[in-house]
Amino acid sequence: MKLFLLLVLLGCGVRAQDTLDYDDYDADAKKAASTNASATVDARGHRPLVKGRELYMTNRYNPPTITGTGRYRGRPGSTTVTAPQEQEKVEQPESGGCTHAMEEMGVLCPNGCELKTMLLKQERNVKTSINELRPQVEDLSRASNNVLKYVSSMNNNLRERQRVMNENNNVVGQYTDRVEEQHAYIKDTVDTLLPSNIRVMQGVLEKIRQKIQRLEKAIQTQTKSCQEPCTTKCPIPVVSGKECEDIYRRGGLDSQMYLVRPDPLSPAYRVFCDQETQNGGWLVIQNRLDGSVDFGRRWDEYRRGFGNVAFDVGKGHCETPGEYWIGNDKISQISKLGPTELLVEMEDWSGAKVHAKYQQFTVQSDTTNYVLAVDVYSGTAGNCFLEGSTELFGINRTMTIHNGMMFSTYDRDNDNWNPGDPTKQCSREDGGGWWYNRCHSANPNGRYYIGGPYTKQMARHGTDDGVVWMNWKGSWYSLKAISMKIRPYFPPQ
Repeated sequence: MKLFLLLVLLGCGVRAQDTLDYDDYDADAKKAASTNASATVDARGHRPLVKGRELYMTNRYNPPTITGTGRYRGRPGSTTVTAPQEQEKVEQPESGGCTHAMEEMGVLCPNGCELKTMLLKQERNVKTSINELRPQVEDLSRASNNVLKYVSSMNNNLRERQRVMNENNNVVGQYTDRVEEQHAYIKDTVDTLLPSNIRVMQGVLEKIRQKIQRLEKAIQTQTKSCQEPCTTKCPIPVVSGKECEDIYRRGGLDSQMYLVRPDPLSPAYRVFCDQETQNGGWLVIQNRLDGSVDFGRRWDEYRRGFGNVAFDVGKGHCETPGEYWIGNDKISQISKLGPTELLVEMEDWSGAKVHAKYQQFTVQSDTTNYVLAVDVYSGTAGNCFLEGSTELFGINRTMTIHNGMMFSTYDRDNDNWNPGDPTKQCSREDGGGWWYNRCHSANPNGRYYIGGPYTKQMARHGTDDGVVWMNWKGSWYSLKAISMKIRPYFPPQ
């Protein structure tokens, strides 16, 4: 019994040793797997968890192959020693017997052993011939199969080409029918429709010729009337100054159109001065009141200015401001003369009025794309320039702040909405030039909608592109009137 137990233990030890020798290379992996059995298995398995490829290290030295003539010459040819062939024993015929016509058949009356010997000889000869013919038969069989396959392939190709030819004939027939139909239609058009269209066009051309004649007569009439000196219906007051505050101090106390000249080296230009609101002295740089002027303009037009500064309502003076933008060059020039304040007045379609006032206002020059800087807000409209839209939160609110923004037009994209992307332009979508961020909380130069409320379906690009001041009326209400005015800032006494 003890001997049996000893043999069993020895067998288990040998088996364990064999297992250890086989799995020893993966012992660390199995240990890690046993300790982390409950952990999440990484998708990459046992491979390194660092980025990059594992490098394959080749041997640093590969010995070259052996070349050259060698130390020995070729061996001499060995002489084949053939063993002496034993001469086949010729059977002698029995005495007294007769011989066969063929010597190989032996005696004429052979016994059974002699017949067997002769048949074996003939069998060997026949097998040799059969073995020689068998490869030829196999080659012939393979050649026959190849020929059969080739013939079958040719038949299939012939049928496929016949099918394709039939389909092509059908297609040609269909196109021929279509060409005939088109030819008939063209012929009918040339014969009937073209003459009638030509007659219609001749009638239109005759009407255009008559309009041209009437326009020529009107031009001649106007030329004759312009030969006499024209009288100005809207005379400019004699008093002028650097800006409207200077004009007010020189005695220009009426709100109307004046000439100002901030720079003595530059020519004077017309502006509208508001000499009544908050003690006067305001130079109107922007005004919207009826939508008569399109504010969707190019960069150069916003730089020079556009629109109607003022017009006469029958009193002999231009006392009513028109719709216009004075020009970024002029705004920058005036605001950099000294401390300047900004007043934005607006009115809704029910007649309610509010304002936003900024004690500090500056517009930089063209080299900085007219960067806007404002500070110290007061008023009743809401602080759009510094705080953005109060109905938004987080980044959606901060990206509507206008302070610190460059001026943008649809042909000069300087906003913060994907710069350089022509499909992401605030000015193109929101209707006018402005200090857009991404995009706005105030849009005084937007599209003019009559009545106030408007919808995404009414907007050209589905955006809030109206004359908007979001902190007063929200995004989808277009104001009836809005004006921007500046004057030198001076502490009240």
